[in-house]
Formats: sequence, structure tokens, C-alpha cells
Amino acid sequence: MSTSFRTLGRSGLQVSAIGFGAWAIGGPFMARGKPAGWGQVDDEESVAAVHRALDLGVTFFDTADVYGTGHSERVLSRALSGRWDEVVIATKFGLTFDAATRTLTGQDVSPGYIRQACRASLERLGTDHIDLYQLHVGDAPLERVDELIATLEELVDEGLIRAYGWSTDDPERAAAFAKGPHCAAVQHNLNVLHDAPAMLTVCDTHELASVNRGPLAMGLLSGKYGPESRLPMDDVRGDSPQWMTFFRDGRPAPEFLAMLDAIRDILTSGGRTLAQGALGWLLARSGRTVPIPGIRTPGQAEQNAGALRHGPLDPAQLAQIDEVLERQVN
Repeated sequence: MSTSFRTLGRSGLQVSAIGFGAWAIGGPFMARGKPAGWGQVDDEESVAAVHRALDLGVTFFDTADVYGTGHSERVLSRALSGRWDEVVIATKFGLTFDAATRTLTGQDVSPGYIRQACRASLERLGTDHIDLYQLHVGDAPLERVDELIATLEELVDEGLIRAYGWSTDDPERAAAFAKGPHCAAVQHNLNVLHDAPAMLTVCDTHELASVNRGPLAMGLLSGKYGPESRLPMDDVRGDSPQWMTFFRDGRPAPEFLAMLDAIRDILTSGGRTLAQGALGWLLARSGRTVPIPGIRTPGQAEQNAGALRHGPLDPAQLAQIDEVLERQVN
């Protein structure tokens, strides 16, 4: 498998094997009265991070209309100006928001709203098409799938999007979406501490890309956090919503810290940083994976792009990690 580029499922689009997750550069926003962003950001630094990633060979950028209630898309527009021919851009739809108050307000997967959201994202991004348009409602009803696919296929026919996918951790939903002719990917949680063999099987069966959110376990695999770490309350991890298993009450979950300590030496072999080893595990786990670590500084861009240089872990290292974590091999 190539260590630098991957094919984005059935779309045929070539992307860097490691992408750029743009949630953090959206800055603060709220959901159900709690922070949903990663704290304050410096837009100049965000633009510099995008430029550094591009210069180091990162070509896949993943955002969503709700990140900073539109701000992430606008920052990417500014950073990618004049360089659109170098990149593949992915964004998401389905969650509603009030940009004036930077607050999420609900969800809407109706055909009319999807069209409205698509055109709004195109305007914020400053481009004429979206390469990968992803449903952001992970538990959207299965009975809506045919209607969703029909609407997305119309957007493909109109040239507004090139392919689509679902951001969900449910293999049944991913498989249902895969019947759409231009469905190319599923975005799901996957990292060395949280394997997802059933979802990877769906990706193999239906020739979908596996776009990996949480590839560094929300930062835990960066090595920056220990038992005494406490995340600030303006950070989504600080209030630790229930779905965020890697942090609890604003602190790293002890059971995951213990797992990390057990495999640290394997991940950091060969001169890799901990994050580069974690990304190397993902590149080795499947030829379909495209991890999208969150990046908001040039230094983070350099570290994550360095994983492209090191490439995948080897099969023996994968087997050793499974053995240490007492994980069944799939």
C-alpha cells in the first residue's frame, strides 16, 4: 500500500493518506448549553497550519458546517485560496445552527434543508463543488436512507458535490448508504485504543474509504495528557459529554491511559513520536483508512505529516499490540 496517498473509496479521488481535521479551527460554539468546540483559536495560526500541512503533502481537508457554526469553512476558504486544485475537501450537513449565537439548534435531513446547507457550505468555502459531502447525523433513521441518497445523487448530477458518505459508527447504516452509486466513504471512530473491525468489513465489502475521526483519541494519543491533566471548560473535553469515552469529567480516562502505557514503546519505535505511531497503526490497519487528526498549529501539522514519512507499522507490531491489549485479531 502507498504510504503517501490513498483512493477515496469508489470516488477514485486520490488523497493524502493522512488528512487535516478542521473541527478545532472553527473555534468556540455551543451545543445543549455546553462547549462543542476546542476553545479559542487564532485564525492566523490556523491559516499557517493549513499552509504548512499543504507544503508537507497533506491534501485532504475535513470540516463541517457546524464547526464554529460556519467559521471552520470560512477559515479553510481563506487558507486554500488559490490552491483548490491541490486539495480534496470534505464537509458535513444535517445539524442546524444559529451562527449569530454560535449555537447548535437541532438537526434536519429533509431534501430542502440538504440543498440549502450545501449551497451555504459552497458559499462559505468559496468553491463551486464539494468533493465529499457527509451526513453528520450518526443515528439518522434508516427509513430516510433512500430519500437521502436520492437528494445526494441529484447534487452529484448538478455538479455541486462529487461523492458522499455518512459520519456514523453504525455498520448497518454505513452499509445501507453504500447502495448509493456515488457513496464513497464512511467517517467513523477508529484508533489504536478503539478498533472497529465490523466497520472495516463494511468498507471492504462496499469499497468505501474509512475516514477516521478520533485517530488520536481526542488528543490522548498525543502523549500530552497524564492522570493529573485537567482540560479547560471552554474545551469540549473539559465537560466530557457522555460520548467522549477517552475523557471523563475533564480528565483522561484511567483505563485508556493504562492501555496507552502498555503499548507506548511499540508506537514510539523507529524514531516515531507517539502520535506518529498511532497514525502508523491506522495506516497499517487497512488500506482503506484515511485518518483525519485535528490540527490547529503548524507544529501539529508537521508532527502529523511526519507520520507519512514513517509510514505504516509493520504486521508484527500490529500483532504485538493486539496481544498486549488482549484483543481478538479480525
